Amino acid sequence: MKDLKYLAAYSIPLMVLIGLTLRGPLAFLTPVFAFVFVPLLEVLLPIHSGNLNEAEVAEKSKNPLFDAMLYFNLPIVFGAIGWFLWSVAHIDYSTSELIGFVLSLGVMLGSNGINVAHELGHRKTRWEKTLGKILLLPALYMHFYIEHNFGHHQHAATEEDPATAAFNQTVYSFWITSTFRQYKNAWRIQQQLLKVDNTSFFSIQNDMLWYSVSQLIYLGAILWMFGVVGLLLALGIAIVGVLQLETVNYIEHYGLLRQKRKSGRYERVREIHSWNSNHILGRVMLYELTRHSDHHYRAHKKYQLLDCHESSPQMPFGYPTSMVLSLFPPLWFAIMNKRIPIEMRK
Repeated sequence: MKDLKYLAAYSIPLMVLIGLTLRGPLAFLTPVFAFVFVPLLEVLLPIHSGNLNEAEVAEKSKNPLFDAMLYFNLPIVFGAIGWFLWSVAHIDYSTSELIGFVLSLGVMLGSNGINVAHELGHRKTRWEKTLGKILLLPALYMHFYIEHNFGHHQHAATEEDPATAAFNQTVYSFWITSTFRQYKNAWRIQQQLLKVDNTSFFSIQNDMLWYSVSQLIYLGAILWMFGVVGLLLALGIAIVGVLQLETVNYIEHYGLLRQKRKSGRYERVREIHSWNSNHILGRVMLYELTRHSDHHYRAHKKYQLLDCHESSPQMPFGYPTSMVLSLFPPLWFAIMNKRIPIEMRK
């Protein structure tokens, strides 16, 4: 039964479903649930820092249930977005309802779409990586696969990494710098990969080109099926999802800097270079994303196997609460800056 705890990740789509069914003020139910109710619960619930023993690792690494719970997010994400866009042509929503549903579906896209895509993007099988890329499509953020896997995991906690927030940088500034620098880096990495393979820009191996084409087709299909209003709503959902991703990126490595050695190379990524949280609700709702240090240590390690390292810097709150705090820079700086060693500040 303990393995079913990750079903809590479906609570976000459930809130979306309730909102779409009952409408009115409940259009805002999902962001209220994720960023008000969940943080309150995390204050009350215990923190669990235990790790699996060898027997548990062996059993859970082979249990297909954990993978199935990831895969099921694909029809959930596309089904919910498609249902909403279809309903706009048949239901007279108020402006406030439309805003609420865009926020709600954007939150779901960030947690059950992009976050799951991140997990699948690190898998070793081609088809799982493909599922991850498909989940990035509604966010119009397919370049994340290239930049994250070939850029971030190499440069995390350095000034070269656009997804590492600088010391005293606000989340609002980070949204801009990270978004544009990651996209630019993705093209640079792609060009390097093409050069290594001695392949032309228009090759089938140019993933960035095909990502761009796929996203244009996606937007074109929405315009054709749901009109201009549907297109604008889909863009709004994508923006909310991306901002949620970048807020997570912001808190994951905020202010942490790897030291440069005399050779000019950075020290290897260690457990001390990511912020972690053992608040149980955020852990299971985000498929253990909050055990971020171990993820950087072994990127292909499945979410249910990730460990807590005692040397990892721990957030005083869970990830959902920390995301809310980051939106208030003075409060965020007051809480987090004193936790960062002077020699590590970025």
